Amino acid sequence: MTRILKAGRRGAQKGSARQAVIFLHGYGANGADLMGLADPLAPHMPGTVFLAPDAPERCAGAPMGFQWFPIPWIDGSDPATAEEGMDRAARDLDAYLDAVLEDEGLTDDRLVLMGFSQGTMMALDVAPRRPRPVACVVGFSGRLLRADALEGHVVSRAPILLVHGDQDQVVPPESLPEAAQALQAAGFDVFAHISKGTAHGIAPDGLSVALAFIRSHLSLSDEAQTGTR
Repeated sequence: MTRILKAGRRGAQKGSARQAVIFLHGYGANGADLMGLADPLAPHMPGTVFLAPDAPERCAGAPMGFQWFPIPWIDGSDPATAEEGMDRAARDLDAYLDAVLEDEGLTDDRLVLMGFSQGTMMALDVAPRRPRPVACVVGFSGRLLRADALEGHVVSRAPILLVHGDQDQVVPPESLPEAAQALQAAGFDVFAHISKGTAHGIAPDGLSVALAFIRSHLSLSDEAQTGTR
């Protein structure tokens, strides 16, 4: 049985959206932590609904926040428990995405997953296992977990953009090329951007690259950028 994810919402009203962006927050945060990204994105993506679910578990390392699954190197949890937690969270997120598509009347190719840190780990784990590819995946400051098992579990291949700060001391910048190599070996189209002088966060240049990437894969025209038809 999957757990229901509670999500904040901005943008298009229910049933009127032409596409959806799902923000997946990091360890110890919540959906609201990323919802502010909708402000700079929305003017360039009219007709978009932005949704930011809270992860399904309270975070052991940050009791006021949430986690998608335990992280042994942070909270000292058992690796087997973390693996089981990630599997369960993946099922929760997968069910949530199906519900969003049904509620909004959208198809998978109008769905964007944008993750940060642990949210990127979730996006890179769930998207390849979905029956149909989403429009694209954008992952900030994350890493690819279970890379060894990826190729045997791939069902669909969405284009992926990985963005990382070169001063990240939480998730090492080397995580980007490691993830890209594994994803490319599994047949994914992977794009990358390094934000210079950026720690564990989302810099304006990285967000600008992400916006261009998303607009391209949603086939949003220049006219759509200004809201004209």
